[in-house]
Amino acid sequence: MEEIEDSIADLRTTYRSRKTRSVAWRKNQLRGLIKLVQDNEQKIAKALYHDLGKHPAEVYRDEIGIVKKSANHALSCLEKWMAPKKSRLPLLFFPASAEVLSEPLGVVLIFASWNFPITLALDPLIGAIAAGNTVLLKPSELAPECASVLQEIIPIYLDCNAIKVINGGADVGEKLLQQKWDKIFFTGSARVGRIVMSAAAKHLTPVTLELGGKCPAVIDTLSSLSDIKVMVKRIVGGKWAACNGQICIGVDYVLVEKKFASTLIDSLKRTIKKFFGESPKDSKSISRIINKNHFDRLSKLLKDPHVAASIVHGGSSDEKKMFIEPTILLNPPLDSEIMTEEIFGPLLPIITLNNIQESIEFINSRPKPLVIYAFTKDKTFNRQILSETSSGSLLFNDTLAQYTSDNLPFGGVGQSGFGRYHGKYSFDNFSHEKAVMQRTFFLEMQPRYPPWNDFKMSFFRFAYDFDYFNLLLLLLGLKK
Repeated sequence: MEEIEDSIADLRTTYRSRKTRSVAWRKNQLRGLIKLVQDNEQKIAKALYHDLGKHPAEVYRDEIGIVKKSANHALSCLEKWMAPKKSRLPLLFFPASAEVLSEPLGVVLIFASWNFPITLALDPLIGAIAAGNTVLLKPSELAPECASVLQEIIPIYLDCNAIKVINGGADVGEKLLQQKWDKIFFTGSARVGRIVMSAAAKHLTPVTLELGGKCPAVIDTLSSLSDIKVMVKRIVGGKWAACNGQICIGVDYVLVEKKFASTLIDSLKRTIKKFFGESPKDSKSISRIINKNHFDRLSKLLKDPHVAASIVHGGSSDEKKMFIEPTILLNPPLDSEIMTEEIFGPLLPIITLNNIQESIEFINSRPKPLVIYAFTKDKTFNRQILSETSSGSLLFNDTLAQYTSDNLPFGGVGQSGFGRYHGKYSFDNFSHEKAVMQRTFFLEMQPRYPPWNDFKMSFFRFAYDFDYFNLLLLLLGLKK
């Protein structure tokens, strides 16, 4: 606790010195982050292989490359993001000027998750730095090698008086939550998210919760064989080729018409074999389960006799290697745990429907997903999904791609979390948009003040109906 309190005191002192507000400091830290991942690519890859068995190519795609891209984007846009935004005012306050100024929130706490332990630590950090905050980063103890690497290298490349790393288990997390923060950013499970939100409420601390949920893939019957092949590759990639299904935006289950199910399953089997070989547990291209607790949790899902009976591919496991085979299930019971809880692993249920239109009602009968993936060439069905469902994100004809864009907000809705980040949305997440209004003592409008009368009522109606810009256009005859 003493270390935590001392760290927070240092961060608050640094923040109050106002050095983190300068463009130069922010840019130096962002450049430091880029150099951090460039110089330590092999060390990071080794840690991710130790913790999760990730291949270096997967590491670069999902961890190092994401961080470099995000930091470079923030560097190129920072001054534009920081610039005050001019605003218009009602005629009632003429003459006056107004602007919105983004200022840092202060001392920020970031909890990272274990499935992408580098990206989910450094990507939010990019936004917090760009916005001018000081930060305490708590990596996940479930990825210990990555946590150790972050604690080792971050002080070398970043301002150690403004950005600190503290490692530890749930006890450390609990102590951190007892402190007063200006913002808490949490990525993880809904169960822990409730704990974070409850603790934050004691200090009225604003919170961003990046949680998860059951992300469906809706498959409309595609006419072209080439389209089907592309779709299946993207589903397999979105399920097993990213941390072996241990990803909040991974495909959790598939909705498809009965008549198309057997074709889909056959194609999925072929693609799994193509990606991971005859023996996936010996493949270097698929990650392993993070630890025994999660291995046991996933194994338990398959032990339900009705669920086990629905397995049409895979189902084997190797506890010694912390490996569970890519597994496909056809119509497991809808009230079973595998269909009511987020799977977060390599198990893929396929639910068949009489008509794909039923998928909308199916999705709407459950908590709002973090992402909906919809594969269709039917523009009417496309518009129907867009207008009649709600989710954190909606992606047509691909999987996971929306996460990589710095120009799209990433975040949940309802039980999948709240708050958003990536690119400018990260900057805004860690900023307070302060309204600034400037007036002079010239030209006092007496109708603002009592005693009230009909003339003043008419003046108020006129003043609120037009702002300066519209009034100017009217006077110049440029607007009717």
